[in-house]
Amino acid sequence: MSASRGPAPASPPGPGATGTRGPSAAADGWRGVAAEQEPDEPGGRAALLLDRAGRSRRLLGSLLRPHPAPIALLVVLIVVSGAAGLAIPYLVKVGIDTGIPPLVAGRGPGTLLLVVGGVLGAALLQGITRQAFLRLSGRVGQDILLELRRRVFTHFQRLSLSFHERYTSGRVIARLTSDVEAISEMLGSGFDRVVTAVLTLAGTAAMLLVLDARLALVALLPLPVLVLLTLWFRRESTIAYRRTREAVALVIVHFVESMTGIRAVQAFRREDRNQEIFARLNADYRDANRRSMHLNALYMPGTKLIGNVTVALVLLYGGWLALRGTVTVGVLAAFLLYLRQFYEPMQDLSQFYTSVQSAGAALEKLAGVLEERPAVAEPARPVPLPAGPGPRGAVRFEGVEFRYGDGPPVLHRLDLAIPAGQTVAVVGPTGAGKTTIAKLIARFYDPVAGRVLLDGVDLRDLDEATLRRNVVMVTQENFLFSGTVADNIRFGRPDATMAEVVAAAKAIGAHEFIAALPDGYHTRVGKRGGRMSAGQRQLVAFARVFLADPAVLILDEATSSLDVPSERLVQRAMATVLAGRTALIIAHRLSTVEIAQRVLVVEDGRIVEDGPPDRLIAAAGRFAALRRAWLDSIA
Repeated sequence: MSASRGPAPASPPGPGATGTRGPSAAADGWRGVAAEQEPDEPGGRAALLLDRAGRSRRLLGSLLRPHPAPIALLVVLIVVSGAAGLAIPYLVKVGIDTGIPPLVAGRGPGTLLLVVGGVLGAALLQGITRQAFLRLSGRVGQDILLELRRRVFTHFQRLSLSFHERYTSGRVIARLTSDVEAISEMLGSGFDRVVTAVLTLAGTAAMLLVLDARLALVALLPLPVLVLLTLWFRRESTIAYRRTREAVALVIVHFVESMTGIRAVQAFRREDRNQEIFARLNADYRDANRRSMHLNALYMPGTKLIGNVTVALVLLYGGWLALRGTVTVGVLAAFLLYLRQFYEPMQDLSQFYTSVQSAGAALEKLAGVLEERPAVAEPARPVPLPAGPGPRGAVRFEGVEFRYGDGPPVLHRLDLAIPAGQTVAVVGPTGAGKTTIAKLIARFYDPVAGRVLLDGVDLRDLDEATLRRNVVMVTQENFLFSGTVADNIRFGRPDATMAEVVAAAKAIGAHEFIAALPDGYHTRVGKRGGRMSAGQRQLVAFARVFLADPAVLILDEATSSLDVPSERLVQRAMATVLAGRTALIIAHRLSTVEIAQRVLVVEDGRIVEDGPPDRLIAAAGRFAALRRAWLDSIA
């Protein structure tokens, strides 16, 4: 029954995986980190590109959909602004052809003044609508970016642990910074230009045909060359800007992980090697940008050259027609003004295409992330935990099998029952499956067969909030967030009062050292708790757990990084934290096991010994051997 529920979990990182590796390993494998995996089969690349385009359109459509009225108003404003701009050259033609002759004949400037008034009115209308368009488009654009950042941040938090173990923190930052910034640039400075350019091109072409079809044919004669140049630029710039987005992501990834692991970098003297790798990645980013600029350097002057040659041809042909009297001077003047309007937007289009390609590549990356589905999915119909005054926190494994991706089995048909309130220690050699058991209880992964139950309810039937409220995992690397000590203690219960925070700290023996800090509970802990010792960080973590009050507590090597005095402090705190709740303790240092009521010895994904520690020691089996080896190591 359970084996068919949900996909197999993704493979966790190996020795060189991006989720957990240190900067030394991270620095040597960046080439494929940011690049999308493309299929090798025939037609695969085309299918991939179609899929990318489709998901980008879906994302953009979902972002625009909540703003129908402002977008409709933007369309009206830009149409009115474009129409006002198109009216000015035609009014110039009217002024030259019908306003100047009466003035020359001495009949007064009435007609010319009317035309001048029309030109001023059109210019004023164009300015007002343009300003309104820019203000409204800026507001809508910022609302879209706000929603996009919210979606990306929320989605990253919802994705399963398996995703974060293979997706580096640098790539996460690249998605939320440089990619969003590329879209912001397009919305902020490019969108209005391209809409104006498209309307101007269409309107100008129509006006050219209305004024004089012969001149229009001459003006449009170079258009095929321009179309071919634009198609070439579009194809090449798409490739160039995708490469640019990937290159900048690699730079960010390497920088973030090198700075995050700066202690390891300096400890292993990796500065020169990391600098060498950064120089290569930085050079790749420079080369990608150079390629983009090279394309612009060909396309933009090319369009300008075509436009200037066209103006010269029209001026030559139009002047000849004017000498023959078949075209008026006003028509020729208006034609040249329209022609200038026709080719100038091509410059805007080329500049916009630069930003739209960059934004399009960024949109592809963001859409790809947002369409990632959690490997550990929320249930469609959540089941509540049984209510009642009785003990809670009973854990059961029923025929559980598990493997990471397509790898070998890690757990083999595991059956295990942990009564509510029991403290169980899990020991065994490295790679035996101890931490996998813990991750399954915390539902960081789902089993590929069998099921894990909490108080008789399959974990896959519990909603995320219920599961996280009842199951908490503490590791040796307990993360302290930037903020105060009190903020970190109330992390699992943001609504806790200061009195409750202090009571939790007193209960686990952390109050004395916290009160001695410069600002007590309001002392800022620094980056990742860097202003506190390892033992102090662990005590704060236990105070956090005590305040959150979960039914099940998992301690994964929670004291392995501590010295002996700190370990003694933490062990006293553990006795308080574990009282009255189900606990699973994973430890190599068997001093932690002393407080356990039951010991499980795990080897090769199977439980080979199970019982109270005293009985296992007396049996002189595997646990007794592990204990003797540990005692010899500390002797």
